[in-house]
Amino acid sequence: MMNSRVILALACFALVLAKMTYAQNVRFTTSAQTTNGFSMQWSNSVAGQSYTLQSRDRMTNSIWLTLDSPQPWPTVQTQWNDTISSTQLMRLYRVVAVQPATRGKLISSNFVGLYSTNTLNFYFSIYGVNITAQYDVNRYKVVYETIDPLGGRTTASGGLFVPTQTGMNWPLVSYSHGTITQTNQVPSVALTEDTFAGLAFASVGYASAAADLLGLGSSPGLHPYLHARSEATASVDMLRAARSFCASNNIGLNGQIFVTGYSEGGHTAMALHRELERYHTNEFTVTASAPMAGPYDMSGVEMNDILSARCPPNPYYAAYVLMSYQSVYGLASSWSNLVVAPYDSTIPPLFNGNTGGSTINSAMPACNISTVLWPTVVSSLTNDPGCPLYQALRDNDLYRWKPVAPTQLYHCSGDQDVLPANTQVAYSNFLAHGALQVLPPIDPMPGANHTTCAIPSLEAAKAWFDTFKH
Repeated sequence: MMNSRVILALACFALVLAKMTYAQNVRFTTSAQTTNGFSMQWSNSVAGQSYTLQSRDRMTNSIWLTLDSPQPWPTVQTQWNDTISSTQLMRLYRVVAVQPATRGKLISSNFVGLYSTNTLNFYFSIYGVNITAQYDVNRYKVVYETIDPLGGRTTASGGLFVPTQTGMNWPLVSYSHGTITQTNQVPSVALTEDTFAGLAFASVGYASAAADLLGLGSSPGLHPYLHARSEATASVDMLRAARSFCASNNIGLNGQIFVTGYSEGGHTAMALHRELERYHTNEFTVTASAPMAGPYDMSGVEMNDILSARCPPNPYYAAYVLMSYQSVYGLASSWSNLVVAPYDSTIPPLFNGNTGGSTINSAMPACNISTVLWPTVVSSLTNDPGCPLYQALRDNDLYRWKPVAPTQLYHCSGDQDVLPANTQVAYSNFLAHGALQVLPPIDPMPGANHTTCAIPSLEAAKAWFDTFKH
């Protein structure tokens, strides 16, 4: 069985060589069977490029997934040793050649405004935020270099909020925003609740970095919604840009790194925490992490919710996921092969960067969200763990790892947008992976819904961060 498995895998490998058109000028040059898999090398007639290696485990009805690696993709290396499990019958490979990025390079910075303690406390009272501003805050928009979902060079923007007090060294907190469909409703541009979260942290003695993420703010293209890898890389590079800005403007930082975010931002915060501890421990040490109300179990809790007959408060979340994953993974040969009429024609124009969630909600079925999908897609999603949509959802789960830094999860029991079971799954799996500093989840306002839970969660996370702050 072992020999037949390897022969089949080699045949598929050769087929990829013959049909490789995605990365032009790139050719596999050698491949060799190893005890548990393959050793491969490739060459490129174009100098100065970087590479992302992807694989898939069957010829059809599958998607390309970036391989796990001890070092982050893309890389300048042109060789790879891959391990194949004893039960795996085949694996196909492709190399994606991309233009290298200077990740975190600060491209520009603009002063947006000064917020006095009196102004901030006035706003906090309006929003019901039980935080008292201690410092005036300067707000900036930064634009920086980062990478897209395949590792190619692109740009992103974010809001940076810094206390005006001089002669101090501040901890740096990454705050990640919730779901946004309008490209200008981001921390670098608008005055939204997410922006006030950044201002709130800065007003009590943190430098606060709030990435807009790809496809929002000054970043081109469709936002890759709930795509963990690009959430993480854009947020890492926002931290780098923030450090560069502070260093150039005599703003002291004390080296502490705090990570938090709400809703999509909870997913982003979890992805960022994982990314920092997996790849960037020589550059950043997470002091504490507080993901809030995030959909961490995309292939379990979230998939089952999409397949249920439930009537969620915001069905546009599911449409956003489908648009995002079709863009990133190519779930189907066309959108019309994934989604039935009339949704195949009515949904895409709504994700133009100018349409709010309530308008998109009105274009979706109120219940039985899976009816927007072709029945064959629903059947595959239910019965085939190798189908494209399931693989994409699973690729964005965020609980199959072991956090090292102190981690506190927050989620309200009345949340009907992002079901609290997401947090329970994450917590249980962290314990099963041997995490020693993941605390039991906190419900900061029992019975509160997704919207009303946001401010109590923020206040609780801030109070917990304060116990580590120096």
